[in-house]
Amino acid sequence: MSKSKVLNLKDKIDGNEMDLSLCNLTEVPVKELAAFPKVTVLDLSCNNISSLPLEFCSLSHLIKVDLSKNQLTVLPDDLGRLSNLQQLDLYNNKLTILPVSFSQLKNLKWLDLKDNPLEINLAKAAGDCLDEKQCKQCAVRVLQHMRILQDEVDKERERRLQKEKELEKKKEAKQREREAKEREARKREKAEEKERKRKEYNAHIAAMAVQEQKNKRKEEKRRRTGQAVADKKAAVESAPKAQRHTLIGLLFKLLLLLLLGLAGVVGVCQLTGLNDEAMCVPVNSAVGDGLSWVREQKVDLKVRELVQEVDIRARELLQKLSSLAPQLLKPLVPTATVTEPVETVEN
Repeated sequence: MSKSKVLNLKDKIDGNEMDLSLCNLTEVPVKELAAFPKVTVLDLSCNNISSLPLEFCSLSHLIKVDLSKNQLTVLPDDLGRLSNLQQLDLYNNKLTILPVSFSQLKNLKWLDLKDNPLEINLAKAAGDCLDEKQCKQCAVRVLQHMRILQDEVDKERERRLQKEKELEKKKEAKQREREAKEREARKREKAEEKERKRKEYNAHIAAMAVQEQKNKRKEEKRRRTGQAVADKKAAVESAPKAQRHTLIGLLFKLLLLLLLGLAGVVGVCQLTGLNDEAMCVPVNSAVGDGLSWVREQKVDLKVRELVQEVDIRARELLQKLSSLAPQLLKPLVPTATVTEPVETVEN
């Protein structure tokens, strides 16, 4: 509102009262009214006001309000904030119900709800308001009725809250159950995955063991095959050697037997009474010629000494053989003759 209109509102003030009746108002000038906190009595009757703004409930300094003969169809939900309100005139409006917060008007002493299309229970509670007493009783009964409604609303709100809590609990329980199932499923999946990996590991170890066993068998087979081949090869290679060794041994034995036989013949012809026999004459002659030839040869002194030593040893041997002649002639003669020629060969 302009400054001039504010001054006009001041003109409407008389002490603690402000008279705005018959001003053809369609709205309540709440902001302007808030500028006059000392005004406790407000007359807004006989206007065209259809609703009260929410800000109207902030005018808690008001004690008496006259809203009769307007077009009100509903009151603000926070009307209970007018905690100092003692008298309220709502005569001849279009109200059907009152806000539940109406029960919070604890200081309300006077109320007029005549000529309103009130719902039946509220109308019964309001009754008539034809005089001061009836209007006071109307205030008391309506407050009681609104408190009952407030209790029911509170209970309903409590039930709704309880239901919401129960639903929330059920929701939380379902959420927890779902989370538990998910955890169990994850746990089961992990266990299955672990078991699968364990089986794969065991299968891998078993496969490695089988492969290792196969490798061992192959290696053993290869080793046996190689050994057999080597043995066969060695046998093939050693056969000629063995034959050669056998042949050489045989020849050596034959030579040894020949030398032994020759030594035996020489011994018999030199040491026995057979030396004059025709068969021993060539042998003795050959032995004598050989010894003479050796003596006549111009060899080194050491060689001569060696020959003389051999001659001495040979004579000693022949003497021993002469003493053993009877035994040499027995069946064991070959064994005895083996020893003598060996020494002779070595000498």
